[in-house]
Amino acid sequence: MSDIEPVKLLLQNSKRIVLTTHTRPDGDAMGSSLALLHFLKEQGHDVSLITPTNYAVFLHFLPGDHEVIIYENHQKRCNKLVAAAEVLFVLDYNSPKRAKPMDRAIQKSTATKILIDHHLDPEEGFGDYAFWNVKASSTCELVYEFISQISSPEVINKKMATCLYTGICTDTGRFKFNINPKLYEIVADLVRKGINIDKIHTQVFDTFSEDKLRFLGFCLTERMMVFPEYNTAFIYVKERDFRRFNYQEGDKEGLVNYPLSLAGFRFAALITENDEMVKLSFRSKGNFSVNEFARKHFNGGGHKNASGGLSHLSLDDTIDKFIDLLPQYEKELTN
Repeated sequence: MSDIEPVKLLLQNSKRIVLTTHTRPDGDAMGSSLALLHFLKEQGHDVSLITPTNYAVFLHFLPGDHEVIIYENHQKRCNKLVAAAEVLFVLDYNSPKRAKPMDRAIQKSTATKILIDHHLDPEEGFGDYAFWNVKASSTCELVYEFISQISSPEVINKKMATCLYTGICTDTGRFKFNINPKLYEIVADLVRKGINIDKIHTQVFDTFSEDKLRFLGFCLTERMMVFPEYNTAFIYVKERDFRRFNYQEGDKEGLVNYPLSLAGFRFAALITENDEMVKLSFRSKGNFSVNEFARKHFNGGGHKNASGGLSHLSLDDTIDKFIDLLPQYEKELTN
C-alpha cells in the first residue's frame, strides 16, 4: 500500500481527474468508480468517469450513472479527456490490457496514476501510487478506506454508500466470498448512512428480463456438465445461445456460481464462446486455487477462489482441454 500523504498533498488543490475501470465493468468496478466520482467532485475536482465498454443494465440505478462516458461510443472525446488529465485513477484492474479498447489511451497518459485494486499481481510499474490489497473483499472496500484516509468516513454520504455497498455485495457473492471482520464494520457504517438495502438487492438481483430467466434455465438444463468424481461442474455457452435469448450485457452475471451450489462440489467454471476467443470464469471452495489453475492453463488469473482465463482454441477443444485437466487435480478436489 502506498503512503497516503503524497496523495493527500496531490489532491489538496483542484485537479483534472479521470476515473477508469476495466472492460465490461461489474458491480465492484462501477460501485467503486461512482463512489469515488461523488467524493472527488465534492472535494472540488473536475472529474470524468470513463468505462471502456457498456455494463449491465441492473447497475444503471446507481447514483451518478448518467455521468458515465462509455469509451467505445465516444472515443475522440474520451481520448481528449485522458490526454488532458492531471490525475488518472485505475480502479478494479491491474494492467492496461484489462481496459481494452482504451488501453492505449491509458498507456499514453502522462497523468499521475493512482491504482486502487484487490487483484493479484499488478503489472509492474502500472501506477505511481498503488493502494492494493489482495485480502480486501473488493475494490469498494479499498475505496472506503481511501476516502477515510484522504478525508474521513464522515464525508461518505448516502450516494457514495449506495455505490460502495452495491460493489461489496456483488463482489462477495452476497457476502459469501473474501469476507473479513473489518468488512462488516464498513458495511454497518454504510447502512448507517441511510442506504436502501431492499432497493439495492431488488435492482441487482431481482430485475431479470424474461429472456434472462429463460437463458438461465436453458444453461442449467442443456449446457451444464457434471463430474461428481472430481466434485466439478461447468456450464458452456455457444454464440448462438446468446443470440437465441437476446443476450444483454450482464445476463450471465453470477451464472458461474450455480454449479458450485451442488452439494460437495468444489470447482465450477463458465466457458463462453465469442467471435475472437473463448472466455472462462472459475470459482472454487476451500483451498483449491483457481487462480493457479487459470494462470497455468488458460492465460489468466485473479483470486484464489474466483478467477478467469482465455483460450484461443475452439469452444469444443477448450471444453476437451478443461475435462482432460481434471484428473491432474483429483486429489485436491476430492480430499
